[in-house]
Amino acid sequence: MATKTAKREKKSLTYAEAGVDIEAGDEVVDRIKPILRRTYGPRVIGKHGAFAGMFRLDYNEKLFKRNFKDPVLVACTDGVGTKVKIAADFKIFDTVGIDCVAMNVNDLIVQGAEPLFFLDYLGLSKLDPADTTAMIAGVAKGCEIAGCALIGGECAEMPDIYSPGDFDIAGFAVGVVELDRAMDPLRVKKGDVVIGIASSGVHSNGYTLVRKVIEHAKLDYKKVYPELQAKGQPERRLVDVLLEPTKIYAKPIVKMLAAYKTKKVVSGMAHITGGGLPGNVCRALPNDCDASIDVTSWTPHAIFKFLQKHGNVDAQEMFRVFNMGIGYVVIVRPTFADSVIEKLTKSGERAFRIGEIVKGTGEVKLVGV
Repeated sequence: MATKTAKREKKSLTYAEAGVDIEAGDEVVDRIKPILRRTYGPRVIGKHGAFAGMFRLDYNEKLFKRNFKDPVLVACTDGVGTKVKIAADFKIFDTVGIDCVAMNVNDLIVQGAEPLFFLDYLGLSKLDPADTTAMIAGVAKGCEIAGCALIGGECAEMPDIYSPGDFDIAGFAVGVVELDRAMDPLRVKKGDVVIGIASSGVHSNGYTLVRKVIEHAKLDYKKVYPELQAKGQPERRLVDVLLEPTKIYAKPIVKMLAAYKTKKVVSGMAHITGGGLPGNVCRALPNDCDASIDVTSWTPHAIFKFLQKHGNVDAQEMFRVFNMGIGYVVIVRPTFADSVIEKLTKSGERAFRIGEIVKGTGEVKLVGV
């Protein structure tokens, strides 16, 4: 009897079966087009979905209010840290994009720069069009608040790198400052006033300790804790308080700096991130000055007292890790302190004197801890 040799059909593998969905990526590109367009001004040129974004810097009187006489480009990059872990665990994707923009543009404006444009990077285990669009919408919202254009980005679907449900986000900001208006630590002098601008909460630093405190004290992210509630405001769970977006200071700071066209009343600035006040204000000081900061001059957010109590964290450690209610610092000439505070207040910020510059060695002294 004749026998037939059965031919084994070979299966054709696809990229989608390997874990990367090209069609989902294309869908995201289509979804975010109108979201990105909302951040564009007349300087943005080029086609959506191009290989790179283009931003016009030269002068055209019909389009722009002013020209840059001696422009210096300022660039920085940053992420959101382990705050994204909480966002991923609770599938809250629309706030960390704002955090990402804030962590970059708040650094950029410290140099006296005006934010121009922004790029974002998303690394994901799986590219879900709705969730990914929510993340990018958050970035776009942050760019609108900061007054810069979101001209490009990257979504990388890497299931071999990220565990299911995990993601990371990073950003890249570019701004511009006139050379003679750029910040210089050597301008800070003894007698200058230190002005603090209130933060919106924990911002985007210290979340590894935050998560450890919650684990150690067996706290419930979904619980509404009375001591964290603000009068007259809707109740918020612990997770909602912790995912409050980082405050973006770009527009108020740029507006305040522009108000002083001739006199350089601001001698230094600092974005209060990892390291807290001691680890960041020192970056704005010359070697012959200290910043003496009175920590009783403002009331920190309730979340900091909550974390300190439940984690039994030393006060010095709290100020070394967290912003403790001050997200940004402006150092000004004493005769202009009230004027600067007034301008920031009119822009909707809570600003107050928190210290002064004294003779020293470039350190920050916390008084009242």
